[in-house]
Formats: sequence, C-alpha cells, structure tokens
Amino acid sequence: MAKKQLDEDLLTGGSLSSEKDKAAKEKAKKKNKKSGKKPKVSISKKTKKVISSVVCCVVIVALLVAYVGTGTARKGFFSYLGIPAKYFTSATVTDGTNTEKIKVGQYNFYYASTYNNLRNQQEQAQQYLQYGIELSALGLDSGLADVDFEKKLSSQTYTDPETEEEMTWEEHMHNLTLDAIKNTYAYYLEAVEANGGEDPEITEEQQTEINDTLDKYAESAEQYHFTVSAYLTAAMGKGVTEELFVRELTRQYIAQNYQDQLKTDKEDAGYTEEDIQAYLDEHKDDYTTVDIKIFECASEDEAKAFVSELEEDGSNFADLAVKYSGDDEYATAVYADPAYSTVLGATKSLLKSKTNNSGSTAFSIGVGDTDEESGDTTYEALDYLFSTDREAGEVYQSSTTVVYILSPASLSDRKTVDVRHILILPDEESEASSQTSATAEQWAAALEKAEGILDEWKNGDATEDSFAALAKDNSADGSASDGGLIANVCTGKYVDSFTYWCYEDGRKAGDVGIVRSDYGYHIMYFVGEGDQTIINYEITEQLASSDASQEITDIEDAYTVTDNFFGSLYNQRDIDFSN
Repeated sequence: MAKKQLDEDLLTGGSLSSEKDKAAKEKAKKKNKKSGKKPKVSISKKTKKVISSVVCCVVIVALLVAYVGTGTARKGFFSYLGIPAKYFTSATVTDGTNTEKIKVGQYNFYYASTYNNLRNQQEQAQQYLQYGIELSALGLDSGLADVDFEKKLSSQTYTDPETEEEMTWEEHMHNLTLDAIKNTYAYYLEAVEANGGEDPEITEEQQTEINDTLDKYAESAEQYHFTVSAYLTAAMGKGVTEELFVRELTRQYIAQNYQDQLKTDKEDAGYTEEDIQAYLDEHKDDYTTVDIKIFECASEDEAKAFVSELEEDGSNFADLAVKYSGDDEYATAVYADPAYSTVLGATKSLLKSKTNNSGSTAFSIGVGDTDEESGDTTYEALDYLFSTDREAGEVYQSSTTVVYILSPASLSDRKTVDVRHILILPDEESEASSQTSATAEQWAAALEKAEGILDEWKNGDATEDSFAALAKDNSADGSASDGGLIANVCTGKYVDSFTYWCYEDGRKAGDVGIVRSDYGYHIMYFVGEGDQTIINYEITEQLASSDASQEITDIEDAYTVTDNFFGSLYNQRDIDFSN
C-alpha cells in the first residue's frame, strides 16, 4: 500500500507527506546518489590499541563512572565501542501487555530518519512559501520556515503551534523521534500479536526495496572503503549497523502493512448501497465533477484572444494552447496533444490545488477571494463552472484561465479501470518529477525506446502476461515489480494525459498505446473496466478509512513511549546527519 501510494504521488505530482516517511527517505537517497553528493563522514581513523578483555572491563567501568554525570560518555571510549548503542535501553514502548525496549542504536536510526525527512520537507516548503501558501495548510510544520539545519538545533527555539509551548529544536526533534518510534512499534507489536507472536512476512516488493536500498548504500560505502555497517554508522549514528537498518525497515513495513490491513478489512466487510448513498447525500459537492479543456494564459489579454479564436466545437483548443504557451520545443511537443489540456472528472478541490501549465500552484480559476474581516474564502469562478445551469460547449474565462466545458457538473457514472504501464524516463539520472528539463534529444531517445519495447511486445505473445514481464524489466515506475499494474484508476487522481488515455472513448481490454507526461513516456496496456463506479469506489474507500481510523486511534492511545534516563544519555542528538 505504501508503495502504491508513492506511485500515485509520482503520477499526480503530489508532494510527500509526513505519513510517507519511507518515500521521502528513498527520494533523498536517490537525489544524493544521482547528484554525486557525498555524505559527511565522521568515523575516526585513529589506530586502536589492542586491549585484553580483563583490562577492557576495568576501563569500561572507569569511564562509566567518570562520564555518566557529564553526558560525555556517548562521545567517549565507552560509546566508541558501541556497547551503549547495542545494549542500553533508550526508551520503552508499551500498552501494558506488549512491550518493546528501544536500544540507543534504534533511537539513533529513528532520529536520523526524522532529521532527514524534515530537511527534505523544508526544501518542499520553501517552494510553497514563494507563493505565500501557509505551510500548516499543507500539513507541514510551520517551524520549517525558520529553522536552520546548518546550525546546532539546541541553539534554536521552536514554538508548538497548538500549545504555544517553547522549546529548543533539539527537544522538538527528540519528541518527533519518540513519536516515530511509538507509531512504528505500536502497530508492529499489534501485528506480531495478531500473527501468533511471530513477525509477519513483508511483501516481495518491500523486500526488493530494502535490498535495493542496501545496494545503493553499498555503492556509497565502497567509495570510502567502508563496510555497509560502518557507512550506516557514519551516516545515521552509533549502533546503526546493516543488521539494525534492515530490521527497522522491515518492522516499519510490518507496521504499515498492519495499519493498511485495518482499512482493507473494513473494505472487505463491505458497505451497503444505503450506506454509500447516505454518505453521498451528505458530501455531494465533493463528488460532483466536470470534464473540461483548460489552459492558463500569461495575461488576461491573451486569455481574451484565446477565447475569441476558439472555435465553437473547441476542436482547435490544442492548437491555441501551443500558440499561447510559447513557440518552444516543449510547448510544441506537449500542448499539440489534446490530452495535456483535458481534465476528466475535475472536482472543485482538484481545481483549487491543481498545478497549471505555467508552473504555478493553481489555475487562476481555482484561486479564491478571502474576506479580510470574516476570513471566509469564496470561489466565484468555480461556483459558476459547477452551476447546474452550465451546458456542454460553453466557454468560460476567469482572469487568465480559459475553460471549455466538455461535460457540465454531474455525479459521474464512470467506472474504475485497471491498466498496466511501462514508464520510460528521458533522463534516467534525474528524478521522475524533473523530466521537463530533459533535452529534446533525450525525449526523442525515450520515445524511440518506448516504441521499441512496444514493438517487441507486439512481435511476441502480445498478452497481458508478456506486457507485465516487459514492465518488470524496463519500467522506471515503482509499479514495475507488480508488472506495471495500476488498479482502480479514477479520474482526477493521475496526470491528465494518463487519465485521458484510460478513459478515451472506445477504450477496450487489450488496447495498447504510448502516452507522454511530464514524467516520461508511458507504454499503456488497458486491462479492463472495474465493477464499481468511481463514486462508489471512492466512498467505500472513505468509509473504510473513517471506520479504521477509530481502531487506529484506539491503538495509538493505548501505547505510550517513555525515555529511559540512563540510556537516553547516550542518544546521538543535535548532529548534522546527511545520507
């Protein structure tokens, strides 16, 4: 489930949330590796003296007595040997029945992970701040706007936005780390209990991700002539060995799988038509959609000119999109395809947040007016567009946005669809979300590669199974390990060109094609239409999520995490980790 969500984020261009910690870490690792950025290494290269076991025990006791009161033990010889990190309890997670004693090394793993996630989120936050968007509205910590990760966290003040309590950023990071530990181990311990006291198995895909991550670390470690364990210790803190790293990632997957299973169990239990209709009656606006062609011009004058040139049937919309987006290679290659300016199943919430062709965070049609006194925000353009008075073929201009209505506001009866796809990146050294910077030559090479793979499929068995095999071998998307399968595709959830192909008139099982998006070329295989309408599927998902959330709340409330004073003295904190 976590991986499928990552696939969806990539397709929609959505930002990573705090609930997707593993995805954020993997993105950071890829970014550092592909940019050639090397981690900071702090492993001492001093030659160690060989000490007999008897003398060693005496030295350990002496150092413990000397340093425990000053807090320097974690940097001393005792800590250097790794004994506290491996054996000392830093924190305890328990619900009174199930208990896990968290060693210092485990704490260091979660601290480093939390630290790196916040740094990644800060990079994203800075982009939103440029547009004056409040970070809290995006689920991001507002304090990210001010913290300087190049300075000691203990020297910077953090204010809790809910309680207004002041603390240092080091203390805040410590609290976040404990939360991460508790949230992982609460579900992990529940999963183990439900599985008769044994660790449940993770999926083949998840195991592959762990192995791939270790392979990437091994490549970096080799540059410094380190073992993987030594490299991880340098990057994440004392006690973070290869064994611990794999164990904690595995437990995170077990925890995530258990939490996902709570929702799946609710879905499997089923909901009646009455349940679904009752929910729809209360949330009708959330599921009312329009099909439109939409384009953002550089100015209102250009938008007026666009409208004046638009033919009555909207057939030249793509040509005008090319004309008014500029005459560069990207515009010509992209907007000549009507799929790029067609949005199927657009809701109000989608148009409020949808990134437009200019790179802004929303089309001007989705920008509201906020009353200074009341603080209420109105969306005049969207209210007009979603009015029951609209008809197919109408043209609407709102500031710099031009809209051609294909289907007016309604509760769609479209069904979900299943597809397989193979993603070919133009620039394999860049992130999927950065492909718009690829050269025309790279795009041409990617198209040639995509066409070659499709020809290989056509000249072979030309079955769904053979397509899935090609996806496993060639796709750059996370769905590759599952044969490129994207199940239950819904309108409004994926990039427009991807969705356009899936729902194009006459689409039938076995159809293939090549679709371009900002992420590369998608070789498509249409598996078939689902059994549920999009509305029923999404409401069922929502009901299951709401019902499961109560169980989740009960679990999280039942567990506590507490510091162990002695062991926590050896935690590695306020250190600039970089991996």
